Amino acid sequence: MDQLATRPYDFDDDLMNETRGDGQAHVRVYPWESVAVVIGRGGKQELELDTKAIVADEIPLFKRPGGGCAVVLDPGNVIVSVTLPLPGLAGIKTAFAGISTWLADNLTTLQITGVQQVGVSDLAIGSRKIGGSCVYRTRDLLYYSTTLLVDPDLELVERYLLHPPREPEYRQGRSHREFMGRLSVFPSAAQANDLALNLDRLLKTSLTSLSDALTEA
Repeated sequence: MDQLATRPYDFDDDLMNETRGDGQAHVRVYPWESVAVVIGRGGKQELELDTKAIVADEIPLFKRPGGGCAVVLDPGNVIVSVTLPLPGLAGIKTAFAGISTWLADNLTTLQITGVQQVGVSDLAIGSRKIGGSCVYRTRDLLYYSTTLLVDPDLELVERYLLHPPREPEYRQGRSHREFMGRLSVFPSAAQANDLALNLDRLLKTSLTSLSDALTEA
């Protein structure tokens, strides 16, 4: 099958433009409202996607500015996006670690414990992935976005995504269903909307301290 047409993943372009305009950090937390597939900037459709299933179900395919393998978004996901005014073009690893720790600390406040960064960009509890993250870096700006798996539809993940062409060591060849976890086992995160609302408030309160720490790193 020919390559599927992609749409730009531009849902957070306004956040990047705000940071470029005012030189301040910005964060947004929102539940995803439909079903979509998102492929990374350098992703290979033939290696990552079941394109026949995507076409048959008329699922939109987006291409994000950051890297990483393809993901399925559904209403059981919560998106956390951050834009930071960081000088130059370096510091991606430091930013990943700093944002992951900041996000995990705020989730702990919501009684969601044990979240840590695993591999290059995953968030996990134990051996289960509960968040996939990507970074897009331009001069003096860093964009970070992660998808928190609150109550993901794993049947859709299995339907639309092939086994990824590359994977972190801790995955150990597991299928999507065996590898991916969910936050809905925690009472405070039973609903994506509730988690998004509470987490958005916490992250906005602590955003300045994160931005200052990464600028000084």
